[in-house]
Amino acid sequence: MEKSLLDLLREGGLILYVRHGEATVGEDQPYIHFQNCCTQRNLSELGRRQAIYYGDIVRYLRIPIRLPIQASPFCRTIETAQLAFGRVPVQINPFWFEVYKLDANPLGKEHTLNTLQSILEMKPPKGTNQVIIAHGFPDHIGLGQISNMGTVIIRPLGIGKGYEVLKKLSLEDFAALVSSQ
Repeated sequence: MEKSLLDLLREGGLILYVRHGEATVGEDQPYIHFQNCCTQRNLSELGRRQAIYYGDIVRYLRIPIRLPIQASPFCRTIETAQLAFGRVPVQINPFWFEVYKLDANPLGKEHTLNTLQSILEMKPPKGTNQVIIAHGFPDHIGLGQISNMGTVIIRPLGIGKGYEVLKKLSLEDFAALVSSQ
């Protein structure tokens, strides 16, 4: 019998790549200062509620999470992690800024995608899932477009062996796992 997605999540060994919650309308300033949230788009009120709801779902479903949570250096990704998972350690990884810049930096695209491949091949310790909170991708590049608080569930196959995308879920799809148990 094939295991359900929820069984696989509870078993661990997966990566949950999550796009941050809805951000305010507008654009990040050209010279972003990561410690100054005024230079970037931040979570909207809906985005904050989405992040809290996401964390509630993870806890309710008893999905084991590996700490620290990884996040992009933007205020909206860090706040998403803190609202979803509370006072847990959040590791800021500047690499996720490269994902954010994929459209604007065609020269660095190959390097960024190779690094992404390496990160997504790393298996988390047994019994846990790695959560990465970052950004969507341009269409048909990397993990592709991801909705606000959408999750791409990835099975790492090991260094040099690639990875498998098991499922791409919107926040609503993720919440529907509650009724599937």
